[in-house]
Amino acid sequence: MKMHNPPHPGEVLKELCIEPLNLTVTETAEALGVSRKTLSAILNGRAGISPEMAIRLGKAFDTSAESWLNQQMQYDLWQAEQAVGSIEVKRLSVA
Repeated sequence: MKMHNPPHPGEVLKELCIEPLNLTVTETAEALGVSRKTLSAILNGRAGISPEMAIRLGKAFDTSAESWLNQQMQYDLWQAEQAVGSIEVKRLSVA
């Protein structure tokens, strides 16, 4: 079932994982083995969750990589569907 206007996974990461543990962005980035800049871009919705980042998050927070990728896919799909009016395609079918 599709979620209406799903949150960016960075928002979920911040609210459900980082804040409850009272972690800073710097501490979290170090634990994940990524730069502070990379993590900050995700947390602020300027970058998405890559498969590698999903694995890192899964290991760090004892979650599944699939759950992070699914959140990203839901977010991306909803965003794309909002632009559907401006997407022009020619319908193709097998005769």
